[in-house]
Amino acid sequence: MIKKTILLTLAICLLLVLTGTSLVQAQGELEILDSSATAEFPTKLNFHLAARSNVNITDIRLCYTIDRIQFSQVTSEIYIEFAPAPTVEVEWVLEMIKFGGLPPGSNLAYWWLVEDASGNRVQTPQTQVQFNDSRYSWRSLTEGEVTIHWYKGEESFAQELMVTAQATLDRLAADTGARPDHAIHIYIYASTQDLIGSMIYPQEWTGGVAFTRFGTIAIGISTSNLAWGKRAIAHELAHLVVHQMTLNPYGDLPVWLDEGLAMYAEGLPGPEFTSRLHQAVVEGNLISVRSLASPFSAYSDVAILSYAESYSLVEFLIYEYGQPKMLELLNTFRQGSGYDEALEKVYGFNMDGLNTLWRDYVTRQYQPAGETQASPAPSGVTPVLAISY
Repeated sequence: MIKKTILLTLAICLLLVLTGTSLVQAQGELEILDSSATAEFPTKLNFHLAARSNVNITDIRLCYTIDRIQFSQVTSEIYIEFAPAPTVEVEWVLEMIKFGGLPPGSNLAYWWLVEDASGNRVQTPQTQVQFNDSRYSWRSLTEGEVTIHWYKGEESFAQELMVTAQATLDRLAADTGARPDHAIHIYIYASTQDLIGSMIYPQEWTGGVAFTRFGTIAIGISTSNLAWGKRAIAHELAHLVVHQMTLNPYGDLPVWLDEGLAMYAEGLPGPEFTSRLHQAVVEGNLISVRSLASPFSAYSDVAILSYAESYSLVEFLIYEYGQPKMLELLNTFRQGSGYDEALEKVYGFNMDGLNTLWRDYVTRQYQPAGETQASPAPSGVTPVLAISY
């Protein structure tokens, strides 16, 4: 009984000692008073920290990671400039203009590292912040891996766009074997002006943007221009899915394949494209496949022909060699192969060989016996933009 009493007394004393030590340490410990982040879409993300200690706080760092598809985990660490003091309050702004901005709905994780003159250190828990375009009251519709966000129009408007999105994914899978690797979010702005207002470096002709590493698409579609909107969604979805499928650290797709697959996903090309291609065949001024591997011309007439030829090239490869070969080509590019090397491996010819075979194919289509001159192509084209961050 005496032994039990002694042991109990020792345990209580030990508890009091430990508790007393803890309270003393707590009075001198570094303490985080506030940590927050607020978005000002699309231009900036504001971070705020307040901390105190019984000695000067001497070092503050902000760490953050952006949630996107990448080859390795990248953490940005910002050294905050401030005057050492026992109580400090600091702010830091992530200026989107420095790297082109983030799409709506982007996610970012951040945390602070704080140290005082006594060597006490604190790391705050990782906090998630979403970079939302809060200028509009968004509604959402989800089916499978696709979520459509919109703020103007009835739900039937979003449902029609969703039907197009699902049909596009089915067509891509059937014709190329390409399938999305991640969830897809499509933000429908009510006009081109609203879309441009969501971007850091907009072009006045931009109709849609595919942020391929974020799985996000932003398009300006008015309720009165649904037909164009459906084609734009198909085009941008193809860019996003194909880019995700072929993403590698060594190189990109040739532009003719990237744009050709996007146009092929839309369905049959419009008359401005077929007419311009017809004209080029008759006049003998087709652009070479090798030239089409680089960015297209800014001149609208040449750009229209470049898009038309790209569609025709993809059509030729799928029609003549089938879906399995196209899937193999995309997987070969994912491994980092060069343009000629990938074509040689899959089809047995390089871009020059493809150029010869395709010219024969397209000439048979557009220049039957006795054909003379094609009608001139209409001026103007509405380009779309695929951006990969």
